[in-house]
Amino acid sequence: MTSINSITTIIFDLGGVLIDWNPRHLYQKIFKTEEEITWFLENVCTPEWNEQQDAGRSFEDATKELVQKFPEHEHAIRAWYDRWQETIHGPIHETVEILRSIRDSRRYRLYALTNWSAETFPWALENFEFLHWFDGIVVSGIEKTRKPFPEFYEILLNRYNIVPENSIFIDDNLQNVEAARAIKIDAIHFQGAGNLKAELRRRDLI
Repeated sequence: MTSINSITTIIFDLGGVLIDWNPRHLYQKIFKTEEEITWFLENVCTPEWNEQQDAGRSFEDATKELVQKFPEHEHAIRAWYDRWQETIHGPIHETVEILRSIRDSRRYRLYALTNWSAETFPWALENFEFLHWFDGIVVSGIEKTRKPFPEFYEILLNRYNIVPENSIFIDDNLQNVEAARAIKIDAIHFQGAGNLKAELRRRDLI
């Protein structure tokens, strides 16, 4: 673990950490059972398919690809982007309060590193005031690469002159956490606000 006295920078993931994003929020309104939702998200609008939009592919191209492959699911496929705002259930308030306390302490530089489509991120900026608390945000859809690829982390480090060994990264995806650790960034696997607060206190950061 990085020396607690050396930390200057705290880096947050957004979806799943500060913002409650989950496609189930939308598809619970479309399908009748959780089993149907699970099948659809594992076989049609899969995480791997969505990751390509996070890396810069357009909604139009992504939707066209799946409609051609699964025409019987056209309505549900088109809903992913026609109604994408319904996949967001608002802020995760407990984590936002942790972010607020870090900001108010003025002890650390604050950044966000997010896998998010360039087409929808402007909406997030307009609707979540706390996104403007960061000193900078790097968005995968704009950069055309994403977590867990090392080059995506390097964009943040290089753009804002961040020293990896002096940083903490927070993400709900263990693969992304391990990728950060591989380039010498201390990282916390987010498993709820209570756990995050405990990990930050253990490091004497709050």
